[in-house]
Amino acid sequence: MNYPKIGIRPTIDGRRKGIRESLEDQTMNMAKQAAELFTANLRYTDGTPVQCVIADTTIGGVAEAAACHEKFKRENVMITVSVTPCWCYGSETMDMDRHTIKAVWGFNGTERPGAVYLAAVLAAHSQKGLPAFGIYGKDVQDADCKVIPADVEEKLLRFGRAALAAAQMRGKSYLSIGSVSMGIAGSILCPEMFEQYFDMRCESVDSTEIIRRVNEGIYDAEEFAKASAWIKANCPESEDFYNVGDARRSPENKREIFDYCAKMTIIARDLMVGNPKLAEMGFVEESCGHNAIMAGFQGQRQWTDHMPNGDFMKPYSTALLTGTVSARLMLWRPKMTVLTA
Repeated sequence: MNYPKIGIRPTIDGRRKGIRESLEDQTMNMAKQAAELFTANLRYTDGTPVQCVIADTTIGGVAEAAACHEKFKRENVMITVSVTPCWCYGSETMDMDRHTIKAVWGFNGTERPGAVYLAAVLAAHSQKGLPAFGIYGKDVQDADCKVIPADVEEKLLRFGRAALAAAQMRGKSYLSIGSVSMGIAGSILCPEMFEQYFDMRCESVDSTEIIRRVNEGIYDAEEFAKASAWIKANCPESEDFYNVGDARRSPENKREIFDYCAKMTIIARDLMVGNPKLAEMGFVEESCGHNAIMAGFQGQRQWTDHMPNGDFMKPYSTALLTGTVSARLMLWRPKMTVLTA
């Protein structure tokens, strides 16, 4: 996975003859603190710790800002946090990339606090139409303090979580399996919202694609065997209190339904992110998936009145991004599963 990274930009007062030199260590240490905080607390969708990239030098002017920008492009940085303990040249040191998600942390210290720079550079962002999130501590700290205050830590992490979510959605798809569910307006997709606000695209397949793949065996049979074994070991059947007469399911029929539900789960993941195993089986198009980071199964009532329902599958449709289905099933152990008509 080409993870979107957080780039830390240590900005500094560019004036030499003792001013910049006295701030180098403090500024770079702020950058390292921010990177350590993000790495220790933020995760990608697959649980991997977030990756941070720090500029090679502090940024005191436009040449160093440009060098930082080039490095961040190579490293797939989609989020930037500019940090500083002092005044800096605002428009010369700011992140001018229109495609990054930006924050600025100005240190509230006893000497040369970053408050003036924070206010000035946020105004510059607004003037240039570049949204940026401002971070500043409530309490004044000693200039040599190396502890991030609790309120600043919370603001950094809140920004980091939101920016990371937005960065991971960018360029991905939302996949609809089925159509409008039971006339519920909330399941009527608005592609413009996904495209304009999330930089995502909307994909859709008819729910009959699941039937086709089941009938034609377009799924990983080995993975299905693992999932089926897990279901047998961990999903005990309840008494059928609801159905009477011919509506009652036989033990054999219940097992068939469980197996079908397992296949639906595997197929939903393949529809989202693809599966190279399918290409090996000769189904190259199906192996590609739809580059989806989230999906929805909208099958009621056209599907669920006639087929096993999608309740077993749906807990995974927004999380099956990495690993195998059987591995994901291991994370979920329902105490009881009820099957009804």
